[in-house]
Formats: sequence, C-alpha cells, structure tokens
Amino acid sequence: MTQPVPPAPPVPPALPRLRLKVTPAAQTHLRAGHPWLYESSVKSQNRPGEAGELAVVLDRQDRFLAIGLYDPLSPLRLRALHVGSPVTIDEAWWAEHLDTALARRDGLFGADTDGYRLINGESDGWPGLVLDRYGSTLALKLYTAAWFPHLEMVLGLLSERFADFTVVLRLSRNIQPLAAEVNLHDGQVVRGQLDGETVVFSESGLRFEADVVRGQKTGFFLDQRENRRRVEALAQGRRVLNAFSFTGGFSLYAARGGATSVLSLDLSQHSLAGAKHNFALNPELVQVGHQTLQADVFRWLQEPQELFGLIVLDPPSLARRESERAAAIAAYGTLAEDAVKLLSRGGILVSASCSAHVSEREFYAAVRGAVQRSGRGSVELETSGHAADHHATFAEAEYLKAIFIQVF
Repeated sequence: MTQPVPPAPPVPPALPRLRLKVTPAAQTHLRAGHPWLYESSVKSQNRPGEAGELAVVLDRQDRFLAIGLYDPLSPLRLRALHVGSPVTIDEAWWAEHLDTALARRDGLFGADTDGYRLINGESDGWPGLVLDRYGSTLALKLYTAAWFPHLEMVLGLLSERFADFTVVLRLSRNIQPLAAEVNLHDGQVVRGQLDGETVVFSESGLRFEADVVRGQKTGFFLDQRENRRRVEALAQGRRVLNAFSFTGGFSLYAARGGATSVLSLDLSQHSLAGAKHNFALNPELVQVGHQTLQADVFRWLQEPQELFGLIVLDPPSLARRESERAAAIAAYGTLAEDAVKLLSRGGILVSASCSAHVSEREFYAAVRGAVQRSGRGSVELETSGHAADHHATFAEAEYLKAIFIQVF
C-alpha cells in the first residue's frame, strides 16, 4: 500500500540565498567537474543552512561558481548540480535533467531486459540519488537527507514518465534516523502498490527476483549484467563455481551458456535460497545440475576440492574505507591464488571487485600476481569496467572492475 510522503517544511522565503566561500583547491575541483564539496573545504558561509537547500558557491572574486544541494549533517557539505554560469534550478530544470538521464539509456536494452539503472547518481547529475527499474517497479535510493525536501517533486516527475509504475523508497543506513523524523523509512512504497517485498524482472531473457524492500543495494546487483553475459559466453562444457554467489546471477547465465554443472557458494543461506528460487523461475535450465553450498568462501577455497573449468570470484566490497585498502588488496590476491589451484587445465578465472578504494591498477596487479605465482601458463582474455547504464564520470564513482584469465 502506498504511504503518503509528508512535505518537508520549506526554507522561509525571506532568508537570503545560502552562499559558500571555499578553498582554492575546492574551486579547482569543482571547475574540473568533481561533484563533491567537503565540510573542510568551506571557508565561510553567510548563514546556517538546512538539508536540501540550494547553496551557491562563490569564487575568490565573489562570482557565481556552482550551485548544489546543501547538507549540514554530512561531511559532503554540498553536492554540485551545476558549475559555470548562473542557472535557475526549478522543476522545469529538473524535468530536463531527468529526461537527459533517461535518454542516455535509449537503445541500450531490448525487450528481453527490463531491469537496469535509470539514474546513476552524480554521474547522471543527480548527486546522492539512484533510480533502478525492475519491470514495472522503480527503486529510488537516496544517500543524503538533502533529497527529503525535494522528494515529492521527484515523485511527481517520475509519475509523469512512468505513470503505472510502483515506486519504492530505499535509504542508505546513515540517513534512516533522519528520515524517521519526517515520517519516511527504508522500503516505503511511495507510489503505486506492491504485493509482497519482491518483484520479478527480466535480464537478457532470464527471469530474476529482486527484493526491492529489504534487499542489498536496490534489490539486485544490476551492475554485473555485462560480466554475467561474458560468463555465459565462456561456460560451454565447463564445471562452474560461482563464489560469493548471492542469489545466483552468474550461475543462471553459466547454466544457460552450456555449463555441465554449476555450484553456487555463499555464506548466506538466505542468498542461496534466492538462487534456488531464481532457477525455479527459469525451468528451461532444469537440465543443468545446479547445487548450492553454504560456506565461508575464503576457507572453502583452501580445502581440497574437485577441479572446475570456470570460477567466478565476486565478493562484496572488501574495502569500505581507505584504511581497509591494503588488507583488501591482499585478500583479492589470496582469493585468486586459491582459486587457480582449483582450476583444470584451460580453466578460466573471473575475478571482480566492487571496492572503490582499490584502484583498477591495484586490483589487476593482485590477481595477475597470484596467477604468476602459481607457475602455470596463462592468457589474459579481457578486463571490464562499468556498464553503460552505470557509467562513472569521476574517480570516486569508479568502483567496478573485473579480469578474465585462462590458465593452463
């Protein structure tokens, strides 16, 4: 059932526009297209600001430099919307902004895919906001309380373009207490109707279930779609291990690609139940032997096992903060080193990382080094990054990378 979205109290109109003076380095970064202004970069401001206010950044000559969403409770004090000449941010501006993001997805997907990203946050000019489509349901995820005063406007724009769609609000954990103060909560159905907590959508002709109310991210890992397609093309005649399998995305693609058997390995019994359910949604894959196993992947890979022809390593983020970067790089190397020992001759290792704090160079070096230490011959097949609907326009948004290596 739809729950009404309470309007946030507007900033009194008598207040002057919130204006920020920032450090020279911050000015340079904004001009270069970086969308974030940190608290430590703000030298002064003309008055206190409220979450969601439009704040103007002035350059050293007190001229307009940028405008963005202000958030006094976040280290990211301002998320830039526009840099350059002055512009009026009104509903018409937002409507054009939304249509531009949607137009970027035109032609990317055929009728066999109705699960993909429509707005990718800062990289689409919507800082701190993500919008994913799952069939006729939209999952709207917010990462900053600055969006709360604008939520009704956003929902109105979505209703005009997706008239019969249900919209589910997802909130990052850090802003959920603030959301409760304005009667919002994670998993709230804010438009339309939702039967249960899951929806079924199609990806490349396969059917998957997304937990749009309580699931990780917005309910599914849409960002790995292109890598799943790559695995499908490599799976013919191979025994496949999908480690950190979550709900079996890679497993289903491998099965359709002609794998002789598929093992989904994960620590979460709930995720493995989801993998079984996703296979049940695709009865044409019943002829492929699919098994699930609940285990700690790091420990399991170190034990004697039968050999596999293709192993997918797709762990959750191993470095959620910069202080964890070194340990994550070592862990990626350990995983790859242990996985190579379980690959048959001609087997393929697919290793992926979603840790933004670990660079492509560091991640690829860790995996390549592990393969080299095995003493086995190898051929690097390819590396991959973000899919077109998850494009990244600044360094901190570049988190996804994968490498495909065949060993002999």
